[in-house]
Amino acid sequence: MHTHTHSKAASLDRVTPSPDGDFLLFLGKRVRQLRHLGGMTRKMVAREADVSERHLAQLEAGEGNVSIVLLRRIAGALDVSLVELFAPEVAEPGEKQLIQRFLERLPNHRLEEVVFRLMRDFSPGEKARRKRIALIGLRGAGKSTLGSKLASEKGVRFIELDSEIEKDTGMPLGEIFSLYGQSGYRAIERRTLARVLAEHECAVLSVGGGVVSEKETFDYLVSHCYTIWIKAQPEEHMSRVLEQGDFRAMAGNDRAMEDLRRILEAREPLYRQADMELDTSGSSVEASFSRLKTTLQANFD
Repeated sequence: MHTHTHSKAASLDRVTPSPDGDFLLFLGKRVRQLRHLGGMTRKMVAREADVSERHLAQLEAGEGNVSIVLLRRIAGALDVSLVELFAPEVAEPGEKQLIQRFLERLPNHRLEEVVFRLMRDFSPGEKARRKRIALIGLRGAGKSTLGSKLASEKGVRFIELDSEIEKDTGMPLGEIFSLYGQSGYRAIERRTLARVLAEHECAVLSVGGGVVSEKETFDYLVSHCYTIWIKAQPEEHMSRVLEQGDFRAMAGNDRAMEDLRRILEAREPLYRQADMELDTSGSSVEASFSRLKTTLQANFD
């Protein structure tokens, strides 16, 4: 009787799964699953991992222990990380798994570009886009003045992108251009714009006039904000900038007005891609702001 009881207990010990046994079974199933996903035979994985097929077969069957060093070699052969190897199976669409694997293979410096393009191409709907209003155009047209008043009227934050760029870099715009050049500045501008839009669902923005020269950044702005081209005659652009005490455009440049006309002419087709235009030439701030509100109301209704 005693012998029978002992034999029954021993039998139960053999069939009751242990935590270690459960883990080995899971690990074996996971290796087999990843091997199939990668379209690899057991022989191929064994060769890549420098392990015998028999040992790999035992691992996939959940039999026997395996060292962490060997697991790392197997993970390498399967082109996954150790984290992925130990991760429980998640029922995700195949497309999502492909995207994840693709992103993991990209170098870090390309990830920013991918995020930017995803946000641009899968932008929010029209209703969400209109919650942000971006004023574009050259200096002196009235972007900052009108933008500040519009933000106050709507009860949202007014953001000058140039100021945000200076905050992000810790240096004035002139120094950024000196250190990084035009292309470097545009990359910083794009990154700052993406951050600002991600942080603010509703806002009024004043954006530098040169944003239209960088197609990818401008496309992103247009797809995420309701854009308004604030414009004026070249003479008024120049006089307003000078009235603000900014003489940089005139410093050592006898052809400043000619340069301004040339820039306006070159950028006009791009500025016209904005959702609406507002010409502030010959108008007071109050008159321009009144027309801005009236036009916005008509376009939003």
